[in-house]
Amino acid sequence: MQLDDLYRRVIMDHYKNPRNRGKFDHEAVTVELNNPTCGDKISLQLIIEENIVKDARFTGEGCSISMSSASMMTEAVKGHTLDEAKDIAGRFSRLMMGEHVEFDDYEDLEALSGVNKFPARIKCATLAWNALKKGIQDES
Repeated sequence: MQLDDLYRRVIMDHYKNPRNRGKFDHEAVTVELNNPTCGDKISLQLIIEENIVKDARFTGEGCSISMSSASMMTEAVKGHTLDEAKDIAGRFSRLMMGEHVEFDDYEDLEALSGVNKFPARIKCATLAWNALKKGIQDES
């Protein structure tokens, strides 16, 4: 199996079986963003306690890249401090700009590395991450 095929499978797995999809029944930091150029929408909820992302959930609609990225992002940042989550988001941004970046703690993110070849899709992949950055900023 080639690496591109593996990456496609990882993306489709997160799209068809999203992790952390849903809403909290209690108060959470909530950020809603949309990408008007393609119609992707996300509502991200973060439970932040003592400077740590204790939990993260999302709802939304959009393409497989957008929803897969949201699923991966929620998995990648849970349990991390806000500074660590910002660092992960920064590394993801560099990945989208074509830099070689490794995610030792959560390798699924590397499956989105090929998105940078399609500039119109970068906004899809970064939508959830922009919501994360805004949520962290609002909490700080």
